[in-house]
Amino acid sequence: MKWLRNGLLIGFGAVVILPVLWVFFSSVRGNQEILNSPFAVTIPPAFDNFGKAWGAQNLGAAFILSLIVTLLTLVFLIPIGGMMAYALSRYQFRGSGLILGLVTLGMLFPNLLAAVPLFLMMADMGLDDSLVGLVMAYVAYSLSFTVFVLHGFFAALPNELAEAATIDGAGHWSLFLRVMVPLASPGIWVVVIFNVIGLWNEYNLAKILMLQQKTLPVGLADLISQQQYAGDWGAIFAGAVLVIFPVMTLYLFLKDKVQQAMLAGAIK
Repeated sequence: MKWLRNGLLIGFGAVVILPVLWVFFSSVRGNQEILNSPFAVTIPPAFDNFGKAWGAQNLGAAFILSLIVTLLTLVFLIPIGGMMAYALSRYQFRGSGLILGLVTLGMLFPNLLAAVPLFLMMADMGLDDSLVGLVMAYVAYSLSFTVFVLHGFFAALPNELAEAATIDGAGHWSLFLRVMVPLASPGIWVVVIFNVIGLWNEYNLAKILMLQQKTLPVGLADLISQQQYAGDWGAIFAGAVLVIFPVMTLYLFLKDKVQQAMLAGAIK
């Protein structure tokens, strides 16, 4: 049975890896070469595809906007989600379970269902086509997942540590910032990584709320719709690499944090 298991793992790995390799190889090849042989190596590589993708549909500006939106969202999301998860996990009060349930139910609510009222609300506040409005929407829709994950990490921390810190004179803020946050840092890194992946690739809200400015997924979709009839597949694949590469690089640098979080959850 070992050979069957290894064969299945290799098969699943190939299904995941081969399309990614195809995108990367195709991003530095000419259009005719892409159609003739998808995985052939082109010498010299056609790096000008990235220049065409960067300039087309203002993809360079879209890249920078996505980076700013992602960072700003994390700046507000992690503190708000962390404090909310900590309060719901460590302090028992009437209605805390109901609040947690309502918050986590947000993960099951597709953002497209709220697209029309959200757009109208943002327009009434003058936040349509606004960086502030998009960040507010992203924080709201990312809060459920953030609270759900961090609640589990904070709830698993031993009460004895909190009691010892309280006896030593730590207040609520000192207990949270100096004791609980460092202990829950594996969970915080997991939340950061998965939120970055979700925010970087988010399309629906960015398309609805940003009328003039474009984030990277919206810009790439416009590039595909523009170039699919022109036949410039090299530029399309180069644009896809611009979307994939930053997130993939971030995960490769922080994968140890994810593994640490999984081991911490297993030990607890």
